[in-house]
Amino acid sequence: MSISEELSKLHELHQRGGLSDEEFARAKARLIDAPHEPAGRVLAAANAWRRSRQDAWFGGVCGGIARATGLESWLVRLLFCILALCGGAGLVIYLLIWIFVPAE
Repeated sequence: MSISEELSKLHELHQRGGLSDEEFARAKARLIDAPHEPAGRVLAAANAWRRSRQDAWFGGVCGGIARATGLESWLVRLLFCILALCGGAGLVIYLLIWIFVPAE
């Protein structure tokens, strides 16, 4: 949601009486002063993702995904195996990640 959309929702709440003048002013100041870089945080997280060297069977892809998502690596490996049985999609995705995601 953009800042202008959030400001318009705050204004609507204020007009309906859901926010007092003081609450509206504080919420508006917080909204305007807050850093708005959710896309920047997502890009930083994506750029920080690496294949694992310690938790690796072949290329470290599953270990890297497990570390990034907080899942167990055996579960990620199982998901790739299931996807590999579904028309080879898991194998293609694994190879692409192996090629394009750098190692630690």
